[in-house]
Amino acid sequence: MMTIVHVETGRHLYGGPLQVYYLLRGLKTRGVRNILVCPEGSAIAQAAAEVAEVRALPMRGDLDLGFMVRLRRLLRTEKPALLHLHSRRGSDVLGGIAGRLAQVRCVLTRRVDNPEPRMLVRLKYDLYDRVITISEGIQKVLLGEGVPLAKLQTARDAVDTERFRPGCRWPDWRQAFNLAPDSPVVGMAAQMIERKGHRYLLEAAPHVLTAIPSTRFLIFGRGPLESRLREEVTRRGLTEQIRFVGFREDLDRLLPCLDLLVHPATLEGLGVILLQAAACQLPIVAAAAGGIPEVVRDGVNGRLVAPGDARALAKAMLELLHDTGRRRRMGAAGRRIVEEEFSIDAMVEGNLRVYRGLLASTNFD
Repeated sequence: MMTIVHVETGRHLYGGPLQVYYLLRGLKTRGVRNILVCPEGSAIAQAAAEVAEVRALPMRGDLDLGFMVRLRRLLRTEKPALLHLHSRRGSDVLGGIAGRLAQVRCVLTRRVDNPEPRMLVRLKYDLYDRVITISEGIQKVLLGEGVPLAKLQTARDAVDTERFRPGCRWPDWRQAFNLAPDSPVVGMAAQMIERKGHRYLLEAAPHVLTAIPSTRFLIFGRGPLESRLREEVTRRGLTEQIRFVGFREDLDRLLPCLDLLVHPATLEGLGVILLQAAACQLPIVAAAAGGIPEVVRDGVNGRLVAPGDARALAKAMLELLHDTGRRRRMGAAGRRIVEEEFSIDAMVEGNLRVYRGLLASTNFD
């Protein structure tokens, strides 16, 4: 039986950690023994208990040399076939060093497309035998920074199409959010950090509201920019039209009820929320950044605009809000795309191909 040690430093069960959970579940059904190293008290530790042997360890970030020692000790005890590092903060460099010290082959999943200093890239990526990118867009970034093509393979993220499916199953959802029965509702769900592009939505919203005053915007999520974004909405006098509704664990119930999802990110590895929206037959307006065009096909299941172009964002939103039939057709196309290209089985098999190919090689790369 193949034993793999996975390291995930995220504490919540969305985004990357949710993908790790899907992977662990799929690997277990294929006879793989999973050992998950994760933070103490994290949501993934609880969720993964049935699909992995969970080893909750103290994790204190990129400078926690003690974590490197603890991980090396675990690797020497368990003697896994592979070490798979799923997170950037607190595990990629320290985890790679621990793998080398323990002489365990090491795979890194790269989830973001932000550039890194070229000197750091050369030193850092020498630690890994293979790098799995969740989109072709991320692979292009790494190739441009000098990572060898032979070390790179793509295994796209996945969406649970049984959980995220069409049809609003919350009859009184408008009442819950104090929305009028005829208000078009646009959603944005992303961590409130600069690269997600919330400010472009705030710049675009007045143009949309001039044309369709009844439009309402629901902004889901939390993050360090939240207070600044709230202040900007207040300054613009749009507190009634733009609502901050916090982090929600029931997006599978909410997304099918919306009219449109907007995602103006300027950097994005792939965008799990885009997969979830498409699975719910929700049309999408997004920036053509990173791996986003691999999910959102312009004119097929949504519209793509240039990153940072708020006027183009507003124009694309209005184009779809004015055309119910087109939104319906785009939503159906999005569902077909995720069913055909972003299934959990495809993601699991993609990772397995990397594992098997690496283990079949006779020497460390």
